[in-house]
Amino acid sequence: MEFNQPKGIYQQIADQVKERIAGGEWTTGDRIPSVREMAVTLGVNPNTVTRSYQTLLENEIIENRRGIGYFVAEKARERIMNEMKKYFIGEELPRLFRMMRKMGMDVKELVSIYESFNMEAKV
Repeated sequence: MEFNQPKGIYQQIADQVKERIAGGEWTTGDRIPSVREMAVTLGVNPNTVTRSYQTLLENEIIENRRGIGYFVAEKARERIMNEMKKYFIGEELPRLFRMMRKMGMDVKELVSIYESFNMEAKV
């Protein structure tokens, strides 16, 4: 955890859970660490983890099976990916486009760079 970040610790924990799901580490139906387990692992107050899990529950990323624990909800990865795309399109792309305009880059140049990037990733 980054205790000096502008993003709240509970948000960082929720983001960490979402990253694990998006990355395929945890899949639909997998049990995730209990509040206590997560708090001990991260060195934070259990109330902070509870707040994170509550946010994830409200967004249908995880589900609580009473007496058993927390699990990755059905379609959680899909919801996370949609959220990430929405953020990327609304926040990151406009920044990229502004920078491209400042540098005099056009879309064709960007496509060429993107294609090279993808070729390297396949190797």
